[in-house]
Amino acid sequence: MKKFYLISVDMGYGHQRAAFPLKHLAIDEKIIQANNYSGIPQKDRKIWQNTRRAYEFVSRLRRIPLIGPLPFFVFDQFQKILKFYPKRDLSKPNFQLKQTFSLIKKGWGRHLIQNLIFEQSKDKKFLPIVSTFFVPAFMAEYFNYPGDIFCVICDADISRAWVSLNPQKSRIKYLASTERVVERLKLYGVKEENIFFTGFPLPLEIIGNQSFDVATEDLKQRIFNLDPEKRFAGYYQPLIKKYLGALPRKSHRPLTIMFSVGGAGAQKEIGIKIAKKMAKKIKKGEVNIILSAGTKEKVKNYFEKKSKGMNLEIIFGENFEEYYQKFNQAIRKTDILWTKPSELSFYACLGLPIIIAPPIGSQEYFNKRWLLKSGFAILSENPEYVNQWLFDWLEKGYLAEAAMQGFVEGEKKGVFNIEKICSG
Repeated sequence: MKKFYLISVDMGYGHQRAAFPLKHLAIDEKIIQANNYSGIPQKDRKIWQNTRRAYEFVSRLRRIPLIGPLPFFVFDQFQKILKFYPKRDLSKPNFQLKQTFSLIKKGWGRHLIQNLIFEQSKDKKFLPIVSTFFVPAFMAEYFNYPGDIFCVICDADISRAWVSLNPQKSRIKYLASTERVVERLKLYGVKEENIFFTGFPLPLEIIGNQSFDVATEDLKQRIFNLDPEKRFAGYYQPLIKKYLGALPRKSHRPLTIMFSVGGAGAQKEIGIKIAKKMAKKIKKGEVNIILSAGTKEKVKNYFEKKSKGMNLEIIFGENFEEYYQKFNQAIRKTDILWTKPSELSFYACLGLPIIIAPPIGSQEYFNKRWLLKSGFAILSENPEYVNQWLFDWLEKGYLAEAAMQGFVEGEKKGVFNIEKICSG
């Protein structure tokens, strides 16, 4: 099976979280960070840095009462996803896309693509490019990369910015995370032969083989903890038997909740609120809380300071790879994932019920919509009263139902599907 060049950007977690499960399929098992690779021209690096700083600045500004929401709203309009209905031609380029191509036409990304072409110029056999962000895919097409160009979609719906200026003439092939993305790409004018429904690439260390052996064993334990009154099991025993087999007779751990912040460190206060409201249950050994701080040392320090003496597990990495490995280890012993609807929404397909924190940005509202319509998640109630409503949900089996629905109906074979399409 042929390898491919795997390209991502280390701007936020979503694009990297889509790339790392594919790393074993890449040339030298290497992820090329388009904004931060060895030898990147300073002018290219500066464009990437300015883009990242603008987003992080507006995200931080958003937290300022009264003043902050307005500039974030204006910024978000440039990447807004339009309503799906009524179905209509949405192929007209938006402002964000035109800005992106104005920079590419001035040479942004030429160095990256020409380097990849030069590496293969001797034998003239050009391997595919698989990019988890649309900009490197545009660069590859604009600067005439001879091999196939694939783009992995990282959200449950996408804005017009993901598709080239002239979709009908574009040869970029899209690896769609959801069926809605497939339909959205058609509205944007992408040719049907360039659209593949693969699902989001989830980590093999959590999935296991193509029979999902690891995810199945983890879900058995999870269902036991999520259905303490056996309400769900009473109604759906045949379903459980078909997909999971026999459940364990006892739990090997207390109910475990992970709260995960995004790449910008947003909503860290919610994690501490949950922990403090659960303090008595944590002390009694009835509940475990895991706080995922990502790669932001300020967030880690905040969690450590505010949870002092509570014996909580805090996940932190000096870089994304370290954090990613720790996160994947922790998620296997997690029963409930509480997070804003980022790319982590797709982890619901592992049989992991999600409590949805408030979304940030247009794409997260559409991720929320997908989670709720699919039945994979429940909207958070007021964290102030979490020790009341959460246990009502557990008693009624709501979260067990969401976990099972995600596992049965969610597309888990993203990595295998992408391997088949891109590696031949």
